[in-house]
Amino acid sequence: MKILTIESSCDETAAAVVDDARNVLGQALASQIDTHRLYGGVVPEIASRAHIQAILPVVQQALSEAQLTLEELDAIAVVNEPGLAGSLLVGLAAAKALCVAANKPLIAINHLQAHIYACRVAFNDNPFPCIGLIVSGGHSSLYRCNGSIDFQPLGTTIDDAAGEAFDKVAAMLGLPYPGGPSIQKAAENGNPQAYDFPRPMLDDHDRMQFSFSGLKTAVRYKLAGVGKVDFKAMEISEQLRADIAASFQEAVVDCLVGKAVQALKKYHMNTLCVGGGVAANARFREKVMQASDKYRFKLFIAPPKLCTDNAVMGAIAIERYKAGLFADLDLDVSPGLVRDAKR
Repeated sequence: MKILTIESSCDETAAAVVDDARNVLGQALASQIDTHRLYGGVVPEIASRAHIQAILPVVQQALSEAQLTLEELDAIAVVNEPGLAGSLLVGLAAAKALCVAANKPLIAINHLQAHIYACRVAFNDNPFPCIGLIVSGGHSSLYRCNGSIDFQPLGTTIDDAAGEAFDKVAAMLGLPYPGGPSIQKAAENGNPQAYDFPRPMLDDHDRMQFSFSGLKTAVRYKLAGVGKVDFKAMEISEQLRADIAASFQEAVVDCLVGKAVQALKKYHMNTLCVGGGVAANARFREKVMQASDKYRFKLFIAPPKLCTDNAVMGAIAIERYKAGLFADLDLDVSPGLVRDAKR
C-alpha cells in the first residue's frame, strides 16, 4: 500500500508518500516561517496564498523522491480539520483534483490525531491505548486514544494555546518569532525560579483543560505593570529577559506535564503520547521524561522533526485505509476545534 499524504493546516505546505509498514518513501516541505516573521505570527490570508504557490511543487517533489507516479498510489490523504480555513481548503482542493485525475480514493485526516500518530511512525512499537497530548501554536489538547483511529477528546485550552502564549510573551520580551525557540534560547541564561508565575488549571484535577491567557497577563504585569504600554519601546535588561523567559517557560511546562499526569491517573492509562511543535521544547522534553520516571508511565514523544507540522504524520491514513474509512469528494474543511469534550 502506498499513500500520498498532504498537510496544509496552517503555515507549512507538506507532502509525503508512506507505505503500510510506515516507511517514508518520499517527503517534501515548504516553510513560511520567514514570511510570517515580519508580522510576529501567522497571517491567514498570506498563508493560504503561499500554499497555492507551493502545493503542487511539494507534491511533485515527494512523488519524485518516492520514485512513484500518481497512478501507482493506492490513495490520497489530506488534512481537513482543524486549522486555518483558507490553508485547509488549498490542500483539500489539491487532493480532490489529484483523486479525480488518477481515479484514487480520498482519505480525510484529523491534524491533531495525526500529531499523536507521529509517535507510532517514529517508534517500532504500538503505543495504543494511551493518553494523547498535543501542544502546538494553535492547540493544547488531551485525548483518550483507545486505538489508532479511536480518539476521545478529554479537554483543550479554554483560551490561548501554549505555543500562542510563547509567541505573545516573546513579543513582549522583544524576542523574534516563532516564540518557542526564542524563549527557549533566552531561558538558557535565566533562573526558572526567579518569578513565581501562576500555573492555571493545575489545581483542578477533574477538568482536563488548559488556560494560558492568565499566565501571559502575569508576565505582562511583571514587565510593565497595569495600563497601556509600548513593549517595543521598553528597555529590558538581558538578565531580566532571561529570568522572565525561564520562569514563564517553567510555568507552561508544569501545566502541560501536570495535566497529562492527571489524565493518566484519571483514566487509568499507563502510556502517554506527545506531539505538536511545543513538544520540541527541550525543557518540556526533560520534565515529561522526569515525570515518566517518577510516575512510572510509558512515554512516546515524537522526535523534533515530527513535532512541527509535517506530512509524515499523515501516515495515520494507513489505519483509515485498512478500516475502509474513505471520504466522498464533497468533503469539506472543518477549521474549528470542538472545545466541549462531551460532544
